[in-house]
Amino acid sequence: MSRFSKSTWAAWSARVPGLLAIGAGICLITMVIIVSTGVILRYVFGAPLLGVNEIVQLVAVALVMMALPYATYTGSHVRVDLFDKPLGRWGRLFGDLMSRTLSIIALYVLGGQAWKKAAEAVEFDDLTNMLQLPLWPVYGTICAGMALCAIVFAAQMIALIFGWKTIDD
Repeated sequence: MSRFSKSTWAAWSARVPGLLAIGAGICLITMVIIVSTGVILRYVFGAPLLGVNEIVQLVAVALVMMALPYATYTGSHVRVDLFDKPLGRWGRLFGDLMSRTLSIIALYVLGGQAWKKAAEAVEFDDLTNMLQLPLWPVYGTICAGMALCAIVFAAQMIALIFGWKTIDD
């Protein structure tokens, strides 16, 4: 996977995005099963499944927050390289570092807001409408996903600075 280092820690940490991708895949399969079950129960048996929308929304949050660090790690986000040739090697390096820095700042701000919402959800015992599930784990998942994505961006910045090869080179 990543070629940042040959140490055991680096080898283990390189597996984390793949494990998150597997988790996101499991969430996607779970969503398909839940929605399919809900449709069959509603239209074939006339017995709708209570809280299908809430369950799908909660699983979707987990899916996105697990897929975000993986997509960042593999370079799967949409990129447009319009100015690579005119900027040259150093201009591209500066642009890559700047874009990752701005991404980390944005993730920090959004993660901080999710952390505040998680604290409020714990304090006020916020629950979902239909199933009365606690909301703080949802906000915690958002914080964790954004933190992991920021860590991936930081590792990419270190790799860029030291000239190491990364998976999206």
